Amino acid sequence: MNAELLAIGSELLGPLRAETNTLWLTEQLLDAGVSVAARVTVADELALIASALRTALGRAELVIATGGLGPTADDLTREAAAAATGRELHRDPQILERLRERFARYGRVMSETNAKQADVVAGAAPLPNPRGTAPGQRLEVDGRQLFLLPGPPGEMKPMFAAEVLPRLREALGPTAVVRRRVLKIASMPEGEVDQVVAPVYSRFDNPRTTILGSPGQVELHLVAQGGDADEAEAAIARLAAELRQALPGRIYSEDGRDLPAVVLDLLAERGLTVALAESCTGGLLASRLTDLPGSSRVLERGYVTYSNRAKTDELGIAPALLEKVGAVSEAVAAAMAEGARERAKASIGVGITGVAGPDGGTPEKPVGLVFIAIDGAAGSALRRCLFPGSRERIRYQASQYALEMLRRGLLLLPLP
Repeated sequence: MNAELLAIGSELLGPLRAETNTLWLTEQLLDAGVSVAARVTVADELALIASALRTALGRAELVIATGGLGPTADDLTREAAAAATGRELHRDPQILERLRERFARYGRVMSETNAKQADVVAGAAPLPNPRGTAPGQRLEVDGRQLFLLPGPPGEMKPMFAAEVLPRLREALGPTAVVRRRVLKIASMPEGEVDQVVAPVYSRFDNPRTTILGSPGQVELHLVAQGGDADEAEAAIARLAAELRQALPGRIYSEDGRDLPAVVLDLLAERGLTVALAESCTGGLLASRLTDLPGSSRVLERGYVTYSNRAKTDELGIAPALLEKVGAVSEAVAAAMAEGARERAKASIGVGITGVAGPDGGTPEKPVGLVFIAIDGAAGSALRRCLFPGSRERIRYQASQYALEMLRRGLLLLPLP
């Protein structure tokens, strides 16, 4: 069975709200053995919604639409479903009475605008919604299934679990078990990763591999099917082993952890502490580490030394060095890492200095130039990086690269 998902609501096409329903539904459907062929977001316009529903029903065996079942004038999914299927709407007196009773339980009189939530497409089966006032609907259209679900995730998810998923499993019968694993790689360009791993994953039909890139990170999503969980996991394990061999030491997580959590665990396992000296990242690295519980075990201190005076006062960097080579330089990054470690009496020091932009770059030191150094128990390392993108993106990539340098240095250390 293949599916198409529609997210309905003009607010989902603006800059203030992200659409998450179809992402969640995709995961649930994959686990049930249903592949998702398309996801579409549609504004609150009757003709647009009806057209999208007609198109989806012409291509997919299962169509799920979320949103547009509320009581306001721009909630048009019921009307659009009727138009798309050539059916009429009728007002269900039982649903209308339950709506009035629900409002009465809370000591309120139901507005007449809520009455439209009792409108049902001819031939549809209403789906109860104990979490809200908008019932869902289930229609069969030329052998294809159409489900209309409410938009709020707190209402949509329970309705899917109670009313949609059991019917799908009954219709599908025994299906393959689906398992997923995400392999995460830091500070390596997406194209470079794919050049290495494509010859490996392209030999496998099961699992399927999707490569996703973001600033400072690449993810390999492996999805496998099997007759049972053990068979699916074994298929993933075979491919993952070959990918690890193709990328020795570069895959930092296969268990869902992000890079800050991996680094914190490595530090804790080895009984080490770290001190951070940040200039262009302005405390971002410290923030990413302290977002996690348990960071107090290993993070000794963080210095935001944005000015030259701060680098001298807090880290002991000689003014003559700053005058000679400038704050954005290999020598100053190394001195920042060493100064942070010594001043904090920590096991490891990290120094970051650079030009985050959008202004301040020169031909010799352009925007995006960052120097990162580590010093101490994880070894001494210094990197010159040139990151593309906006100020926010440059700062994030610098923090990510520093974490990856820490991780790789820590892996060379034996456990105590």
